[in-house]
Amino acid sequence: MNTMEKIVAEVQTLPETDAREVLDFVGYLKSRRAQAMAATADMSEFDQFGAMFDGKFKRDECCDREVLR
Repeated sequence: MNTMEKIVAEVQTLPETDAREVLDFVGYLKSRRAQAMAATADMSEFDQFGAMFDGKFKRDECCDREVLR
């Protein structure tokens, strides 16, 4: 018996109100997974700029740019 069959067998023995809670929990799990996937997908937009900033801010170099002269 695989996992899906075990879940179905267990839910069939529950009262209707408890079965609705299980269904609600499944919806919660799906939305949580979708949010996690969306969060990682959004960062790909910024990956192209990752090499431009090494994580060290140098104030002197920032203020002494040719554009500001």
